[in-house]
Amino acid sequence: MKQLFAGTTLLAALLLAGGCARTVTRVNPDAVIDLSGRWNDTDSRLVANTMTGEMFSGRWNAEFAKQTPGRRPVIVVGLIENKSHEHINAATFIGDIEKAIVADGNIRLVVAGEKRNDLRRERAGQQDFAAPETIKKWGRELGADFILQGTINSIVDVYKRDRVVFYQVDLQLTNIETNEIVWIGDQKIKKTINR
Repeated sequence: MKQLFAGTTLLAALLLAGGCARTVTRVNPDAVIDLSGRWNDTDSRLVANTMTGEMFSGRWNAEFAKQTPGRRPVIVVGLIENKSHEHINAATFIGDIEKAIVADGNIRLVVAGEKRNDLRRERAGQQDFAAPETIKKWGRELGADFILQGTINSIVDVYKRDRVVFYQVDLQLTNIETNEIVWIGDQKIKKTINR
């Protein structure tokens, strides 16, 4: 009886282990994969690239070039707040925006927030510990001309087992000296999820 029970238990364990096997496949990071219908890396990258492209071609950029010939505008990316219904890591979206700004090359980017504080701590440490000829001086930071801020919003419509998720990303570029909003852009994504 004990052998029958042990044999049955072993067989059940083997069947469960075989049924729980998982396959992992590496794919190109640029591949569009949307399993859940939630905001994902593709949405983040596409929205960042589209919106920065629109921002670069805005009237503010030509006006800045006319007022300050030969000088590229300096932008800092500030808070982009997630007000959507789901958890969205705004830091990855901000990273996609910063990458697009640097890749363009016509606009200069300075760091913000905790990254800026890290740099200042490093500079402070250099004052005491670095060789004198390599110490980076205080008061040489590049001041930003503009700050980019925004929100990620969403609306969800559900009927029975079907869902429509609408995302809207709103960004605005503000002149730091005058507080004038010089560019406003939005990007919308709509997804249907059928179960």
